[in-house]
Amino acid sequence: MRGEAAGALRHEFIGLYGMVERNWYLVKRYAWWEVAFFFWTAANTLTIVFIAKGVVAGGGKIDLNRLTTILLIGAVMWSYLGIVFELLIETVAWERWEGTIEYTFMAPLTRAVHLLGTGIFAIFYGLVRATIVFVVIAAFFGLHMPHANFGSALMLLAIASVSFVGIGMMTAVLPLISPEKGTQFGYVAQGLMLVVSGVYYPVSVLPTAMQWIAKVSPATYALRGERNAILSGAGPATVWGDIWPMIIIGVVSVPLGIWVFRRGELHAKRHGKLKRSG
Repeated sequence: MRGEAAGALRHEFIGLYGMVERNWYLVKRYAWWEVAFFFWTAANTLTIVFIAKGVVAGGGKIDLNRLTTILLIGAVMWSYLGIVFELLIETVAWERWEGTIEYTFMAPLTRAVHLLGTGIFAIFYGLVRATIVFVVIAAFFGLHMPHANFGSALMLLAIASVSFVGIGMMTAVLPLISPEKGTQFGYVAQGLMLVVSGVYYPVSVLPTAMQWIAKVSPATYALRGERNAILSGAGPATVWGDIWPMIIIGVVSVPLGIWVFRRGELHAKRHGKLKRSG
């Protein structure tokens, strides 16, 4: 009787070891993805630390209304960027879930129309959500913005949206080339942009190397321009220094995003990854 119990226990431990070993091999199989996700975790941790540095960099007496507004603008802009990225990243994932991926990719329309159509919807959907969030949170905290130039802020957001869509197209290719982890890695790219763009703190508190990376992120210029427009009432002429870099990034990123996605689509079709879900 005791021997049977020991045998049963040994059997369970072997199964337990087998499951641990199986998951270890899965981690090894996707080792590079694990490295990417580590950087994403580190990026989110750095964001919290840099918020503290940003508050200190302000110096002197803290204007709570101004600080709260700065953080609100960062959070709303980040949620807007997240919506645009999410809808573009999940362009492939949704088709796989619905079982319509082959029909969509065989439809009589160019890939540029497919991606731009998705991007335009993401912009309008994101604008509605971001506006509602901004108004509700501002009212909740009783924030005052007497100098706000919302017309200028909307114009900046419209220009930035073109760049966001272009970069989103590039990340949308990831689920095509890697059905297993591609969608998640799109959010990693988004998280890395969060760190360098000064969403919750001025870019000046970042190390020099990260400040150089921030120069190629459209979110850097969008956030700086939005804060100037809402906090100081800056008009288009005043924030032109933030507008022209976003125009250049948009002009480059949209055609590049379409080209990158097309290359990924051809790769997926050639290697039978289009219909795969993992």
